[in-house]
Amino acid sequence: MRTLVLDCSSEACSVALFDGSELVEGCLEVLGRGYAERIVPMIRDLPNRGRAARVVAGLGPGSFTGIRIAIATARALSFAWQGEHRGYPTLALVAAMARASAGQVPVAVAMTGGHGEWFVQRFDAQGQSNGALVSLTPETAALVASDEVVAGNQAEALVALRGSGIALPIVPDARAFALLPEEALLDRLDPIYGRGPDARLPGQA
Repeated sequence: MRTLVLDCSSEACSVALFDGSELVEGCLEVLGRGYAERIVPMIRDLPNRGRAARVVAGLGPGSFTGIRIAIATARALSFAWQGEHRGYPTLALVAAMARASAGQVPVAVAMTGGHGEWFVQRFDAQGQSNGALVSLTPETAALVASDEVVAGNQAEALVALRGSGIALPIVPDARAFALLPEEALLDRLDPIYGRGPDARLPGQA
């Protein structure tokens, strides 16, 4: 089965085409913004314009706009190609990338969140979640993320704040999709925001 993978949940936008577990072709661009303008041309530049029987998208948490663009694109392409769509938690992919680099060890992932907070989640040596996804201030994150290896775009800042550990400053990359444990794949393309909404309706507690 050919699989097209999309990830726009960080400052990076990446696409990758797989044949089974083998990477056919892919690319990553650090954008920060402008995901909607770039993601379709990036897909179009893949072999056979990226056409695949399955489209998979990173669900976040991370960039609110990027996540929604990746999900909308995955839904539209899977519908047009009469294929299936799946999703995965972005922090699980970052943890898998870190374990491929540092060995089969526990990993804490720290990624940029909203309002100065960081998204933090811990994973065990097998890549399974070792705690709930939380959005924390940097000071609290340094206390919670106790694993020796820290990965993500806030890894260096967390290790510096903590004063110890190994930082792997990596961002989610669709080309690393094959590293993700199969059980991390989700059937529904629902965004993972990682924190409650900032705006509330009148009368809400």
